[in-house]
Amino acid sequence: MKLPHRRQFLHLAAGAVAIPAVSRIAEAQSYPTRPITIIVPFPAGAGADAVGRILAQAMRTSLGQPVIIENVTGAGGSIGVGRAARAANDGYTLVLGTWGTFVANAVAYALPYNLLTDFEPIAPLATQPQMIVAKKVMPADDLKGLIAWLKANPDKASAGTNGVGSPQHVAAIYFQSKTDTRFGFVPIAAARQRSRICWLDRST
Repeated sequence: MKLPHRRQFLHLAAGAVAIPAVSRIAEAQSYPTRPITIIVPFPAGAGADAVGRILAQAMRTSLGQPVIIENVTGAGGSIGVGRAARAANDGYTLVLGTWGTFVANAVAYALPYNLLTDFEPIAPLATQPQMIVAKKVMPADDLKGLIAWLKANPDKASAGTNGVGSPQHVAAIYFQSKTDTRFGFVPIAAARQRSRICWLDRST
């Protein structure tokens, strides 16, 4: 696969529906003629699940076919994506991907599928802005002040994230590299009690 295609795929992976690579025969047939399944590789009620259910409702109306949401969780979403990879390449099984499932998991896990060749991106669905928040005890009231305090107090702050390899964790590592600061990390649940700063998705 040429590099521009790879870049486009990684861009679309940030909140996209993907489909196992479709055969030429399937493309030539009238579509759809039967129910479609969208695999959401996260639990019911999660942010990705909400997006999937909104999408499914719109697809039912526009396509005139049942659209079923199937929550297949585990291993950072890779179990659900793996099920989609094993599905028939007829366009009737889609998977709702995220930055985690289609970018980070390739680094964290030895995947039994190829994210670049086993899937075709369809469309970006949603963005998830991030923001930095701090407890009132933090002696800084803007970003410039926060950076200055972190530089003067290396390793004295901790940042809450959703876990190693999560978008928040990667964003915080990038922040450290660009600001020459150092701080630790704790899971988001503990972060609400112990962390001075948190990287949060707007939906968190």
